[in-house]
Amino acid sequence: MPRKILVTSALPYANGAIHLGHLVEYIQTDIWVRFQKMQPKDKVAECWYVCADDTHGTPIMLRAEKDGVTPEALIERAHGEHVRDFAGFHIAFDNFHSTHSPETREYCEIIYERLRRAGLIEKRAIEQYYDPVKQLFLPDRFIKGECPKCGAPDQYGDNCEVCGAAYTPNELKNPYSAVSGAKPELKDSEHYFFRLSDERCQGFLRRWTREAGRLQPEAANKMQEWLGAEGENRLTDWDISRDAPYFGFEIPGAPGKYFYVWLDAPIGYMGSFKNLCHRRGIDFDEYFRADTQTEMYHFIGKDILYFHALFWPAKLEHAGFRTPSGIFAHGFLTVDGVKMSKSRGTFITAESYLKTGLDPEWLRYYYAAKLNATMEDIDLNLEDFVARVNSDLVGKYVNIASRCAGFIGKKFGGKLAATGAEWQKPVRSASARIAEAYEQREFGRALREIMAFADMANVFVNDRKPWELAQRAGQEAELHAVCSQAIEAFRLLTLYLKPVLPRLAQAVEAFLGIAPLAWDDVAAPLPEGHAIEAYRHLMTRIDPRQVAALVEANKESLAPAAEAPAKDERTEEKAVAETTAPIGIDDFMKVELKVARIVDAGQVEGAEKLVRLSLDVGEEKPRQVFAGIKSAYDPAQLIGRMTVVVANLAPRKMRFGVSEGMILAASDSKGKTPGIFLLAPDAGASPGMRVK
Repeated sequence: MPRKILVTSALPYANGAIHLGHLVEYIQTDIWVRFQKMQPKDKVAECWYVCADDTHGTPIMLRAEKDGVTPEALIERAHGEHVRDFAGFHIAFDNFHSTHSPETREYCEIIYERLRRAGLIEKRAIEQYYDPVKQLFLPDRFIKGECPKCGAPDQYGDNCEVCGAAYTPNELKNPYSAVSGAKPELKDSEHYFFRLSDERCQGFLRRWTREAGRLQPEAANKMQEWLGAEGENRLTDWDISRDAPYFGFEIPGAPGKYFYVWLDAPIGYMGSFKNLCHRRGIDFDEYFRADTQTEMYHFIGKDILYFHALFWPAKLEHAGFRTPSGIFAHGFLTVDGVKMSKSRGTFITAESYLKTGLDPEWLRYYYAAKLNATMEDIDLNLEDFVARVNSDLVGKYVNIASRCAGFIGKKFGGKLAATGAEWQKPVRSASARIAEAYEQREFGRALREIMAFADMANVFVNDRKPWELAQRAGQEAELHAVCSQAIEAFRLLTLYLKPVLPRLAQAVEAFLGIAPLAWDDVAAPLPEGHAIEAYRHLMTRIDPRQVAALVEANKESLAPAAEAPAKDERTEEKAVAETTAPIGIDDFMKVELKVARIVDAGQVEGAEKLVRLSLDVGEEKPRQVFAGIKSAYDPAQLIGRMTVVVANLAPRKMRFGVSEGMILAASDSKGKTPGIFLLAPDAGASPGMRVK
């Protein structure tokens, strides 16, 4: 029977911008879906691609409060930005919805009620940290303190980033709220749990995670590690509720209790598809009933494998719905070999990439060339990005058409001679092999074979030298044949590349005067006498300066306003020399140092290193100062502390606002004592006192 397929990507959280790390997954999924949609209807009858914004939870609620808007307004704004960025990279969702929807609520309540009736929901009292200032129960990631294992400060409530230890928030030493800075209080609260430890769930998951095709081998091995040996019971029950105030869906029959965001997020796949079904007349039940013959695949990052390979199938199975046919996890993205970084300009947003004028299909091709079916991380090497795109897409692929199409237009009225040839047979016969690579998500393997055929076509053109044939009398027929065969090879390569380069393929289809390419079009060459349009440039090379501009655009800056003259290296060297030379007491006295009290402190949106401080320096109103101390201090811990500020420093206009001074801190430039250490006056000093 023809396949009917539902495909999803993980839901982006409605609390931030789409960046190049996110795009690995959406580009991977989009390529796979586009390949399926190119198949004949007797093979793939339907393939639907749905996604949604993940919109619930405490972070959304707190971010909305900070921005002075409602959560609904915040998620609506994020939705518009996400839709814009995905469209910019040609991600062709059939539906991009929201988890804050009536459809998602409906299926949350259905699944919860069925699990409750099955005896898999249990209510029990737990002890949980409560913020007395904000008057809310704190999620683990909003509680910080000292690691109970190694003593490292400022660690989250679930695991230590220094020693890697896992623990509960109750085990933290000297805990504090990351929201208000207040010392949290332990309070009892009744919560609802999904009994993942139940033997029914354990037995099902042992079978399900071992079934062929469900998981990648490395993911299946990880599941067995989490499940433990036969007879062991390593899985713990899952807390699926949160207390008010909370932005989400209230649990039926439990006033003041809300579904935890990770319960409704994967159900958002169902909600988005239900919304599409309503608009398009699709049979929802055909895709989600337990005995369905349809297929459902989830593309996700390896960091959320636990939720998708344990909680999600267990919920679906015991609520009477179908489970995923397969879960495809991918690795993380690094840039130039390391984690993305704002200070280096490599934490690159989708919006900034497009605004810089870089072609989105350059990135689609580069990612595809790196992607395979494993959970390995991939690296965006910016120098290699320029070289590979320029070599493969322009120097090999587009080069075939650009060298031959002009002769067809100028000398033969835009009409082709016979296009099929013996030398093209390996290109045509590779169709099944390339299709298998796409199906198995081995995109890198597919592209290597396609580019080998591009090399073959270029060798054919180089050997026949149409530019020389055009200068010789009596060689018109051979010139016509060579260029027509090259155009046919270009068509075949375009067909194979179409899932990766959809916009370029569309331009080629218009140039060749053909219907949208489908996979089985590989068999029949363009007929003799077929007319093509005049050739127009299809793709330009990447200018390395564009990439340099992109990196620069994504660096956070502590520099003065744009109108200040830029310094070159010689000016910087001179400045260093001047600051290390001895100075007189008169020079020192020009610097006005004052004692300051930090009356408020907060994060700076979009800045990796900065903290926004409000300083009382004994004046009528506090001063605003931006300080690059985020790596060493949590803003909530700074409030009330005394420090020293350079009070007569000229104000600096930055993209975050105006900084009206500079606080003093010490650090070891040689790295023997890593860290930043804020300077503080002795007890008794008060705001406004002059330091002499």
